[in-house]
Amino acid sequence: MVDPIELLVQGRAHDLGGGFAVRRVLPSVKRRTVGPFIFLDHFGPMDVPPGGGMEVRPHPHIGLATVTYLFDGGIYHRDSLGYSQAIRPGDVNWMTAGSGIVHSERTEPEMRATGFRMHGVQTWVALPKTHEETAPAFEHVEKARLPAWSEGGADLRLIVGTYAGRTAPTSHFSPIFYVGVEMAAGAALAVTPDHEERAIYVAEGMIVVGESQLGVGDLAVLAPGQTVEALAGPDGAKAMLLGGAPIDGPRHIWWNFVSSSKQRIEKAKEDWREKRFAMVAGDPEFIPLPDR
Repeated sequence: MVDPIELLVQGRAHDLGGGFAVRRVLPSVKRRTVGPFIFLDHFGPMDVPPGGGMEVRPHPHIGLATVTYLFDGGIYHRDSLGYSQAIRPGDVNWMTAGSGIVHSERTEPEMRATGFRMHGVQTWVALPKTHEETAPAFEHVEKARLPAWSEGGADLRLIVGTYAGRTAPTSHFSPIFYVGVEMAAGAALAVTPDHEERAIYVAEGMIVVGESQLGVGDLAVLAPGQTVEALAGPDGAKAMLLGGAPIDGPRHIWWNFVSSSKQRIEKAKEDWREKRFAMVAGDPEFIPLPDR
């Protein structure tokens, strides 16, 4: 029997500051990308006490799209295009950086005052070379607009792209799929072979694929061309299915910048250092360019 798992990547702890820890899964020394996904951070589940929360000051991006998806909690997004948007569980924030955008991500005062439970995943999608310098944009898609269905005791929501005969309304620039999954104890899920590159990321609980038991922080890159069955453990599970077509050539990552060109990243560094990016209106704070 062919092993359905081609490669296993395990997330590593990373501190965003203020005690807000994440698991960084992509990029990894084992695997840089899955489809166009070039970055994956998983935060939570965590109980944030009163007074705590996320305080990510304004910072720049180029050459990518950010995708934020929450199981619990909330984040308030502001950007240099003038958008201000709260994201709640099941919704999607898709931000196209393209030629350049600046945004902040913070906890709202009401949630900070009472404390809250936080759990979510943020990914970066590398834009194809033809769209690396596209105009920046922001899109919020409420969960009611996303295709949702159930199978074998699992509830699925298509966040971006196409999967299992369904299409999400979220903007995208290359073949992609991204699905949020919540599985009851013992639920069975068949991951279809629609896309060339596919992976399962375990965000909560335990999932069995083939002979492998996957825990929180595990990203299983699946062998192409076959339907793969995933079984939830006795306490159920939460997971992300992700992938798509391979990206059209290597990408360089430096801080928050992604590009097929090292020279373009150098220009972005200089532009941020010299304050040439448009800033977030009403927010004078910013994250300085790192010394590395």
